[in-house]
Amino acid sequence: MSYKIFVINPGSTSTKLAYFEDEEKLFETSVFHDAPFLASLGPVRNQLGHRLGLIKDFLRENNINLTGVDAIVGRGGASMPCIGGTYEANDLLVQDNYNAVTGVDHPANLGLPLAKELQKEFGGRVFMVDSPKTDEFCDLARITGVEGIYRTSSTHALNLKGTVRMHCKKNGVRYEDGNYIVCHIDGGMTISAHDHGKMIDATNNAAGEGPFTPTRTGALPVSAVIDYYFDNANKSRIGIADTNYNGLEESVRAAREILTRNAGLTGHFGTSDSDKIHAMVEAGDAKATRVWNAMIYNICKSIGSMATVLSGKVDGIVCGGRLLRFEDLRQQIQERCSWIAPVSFYPGEVEHEAMAAGALRVLRGEEEPLEYTGKPVWSGFDD
Repeated sequence: MSYKIFVINPGSTSTKLAYFEDEEKLFETSVFHDAPFLASLGPVRNQLGHRLGLIKDFLRENNINLTGVDAIVGRGGASMPCIGGTYEANDLLVQDNYNAVTGVDHPANLGLPLAKELQKEFGGRVFMVDSPKTDEFCDLARITGVEGIYRTSSTHALNLKGTVRMHCKKNGVRYEDGNYIVCHIDGGMTISAHDHGKMIDATNNAAGEGPFTPTRTGALPVSAVIDYYFDNANKSRIGIADTNYNGLEESVRAAREILTRNAGLTGHFGTSDSDKIHAMVEAGDAKATRVWNAMIYNICKSIGSMATVLSGKVDGIVCGGRLLRFEDLRQQIQERCSWIAPVSFYPGEVEHEAMAAGALRVLRGEEEPLEYTGKPVWSGFDD
């Protein structure tokens, strides 16, 4: 039996769509949205009707009839933390994404609401696969040196798990039977440790962990951060115009802005365009070479730390993401890390393939769908 699966992946200025029959991707496209118009709507949830209308227009204009579709998979968003896997979307899961219950106002929150709206017209089952709020951390990974401050899991789980599953299938092994260090290397980065199918530790790049990236700070020395932001050191480099630094709230907002948008390569060069920066490296620019190689150095250092999480018992280091298009980046990771385990590279993203594959495992009866309860998988220690 062949299964038909439609995938919806909302982004900042487009909604990506893909259609699969079993593992075969029959088409993939992006429905673009006018960014100023989206901004005028306010919170992301207000974009639902607009995006839905444009998706339906695209289907109609291209004579695509989804009647008889077996599954519609919506990108997961800001629901409560839950274990990884494929969830059959109940009303609570849809509403928690729509309402961004964990506070992140991101277009991905509309993936499931859009899927539910299309289900009303075309039928099929609605699924979410490996939410960015996937939390499978071991207890030791949560604890920090400050009582009451805990590390949280917020990762590129969809790409991470999709890439390592693809790697395992290619090599004729089961993801659940091995230990892997899995890396997503892109504008944001996650370096993670997977123990027999569970992501037990990972860097939270948006929270200032792991390597710096084209836009993010990565890990920083806390004392230097205090000096930088709160003793008025080099504030002109923050790059946010007309900000009042007299109030604590404004300072915190500015700090969060630079953590995820205006740091990393952007902070050094004023652009996150990796092709431009790498061209400077190739031309022999000393600063560009130093910073670029430092970014790779920090990727490798994070990989090494995840090897200790797995007690050195690593079956493979699996790397995905668009920055892997650069040969020198791949070469340096290979040189520094191949002593830990064999290194495999899969340039690009596998979001749509991972979403379809998760639905397909349930449709084929290889996995039972998970049920979302609205309760976080971890809410503190009892003692």
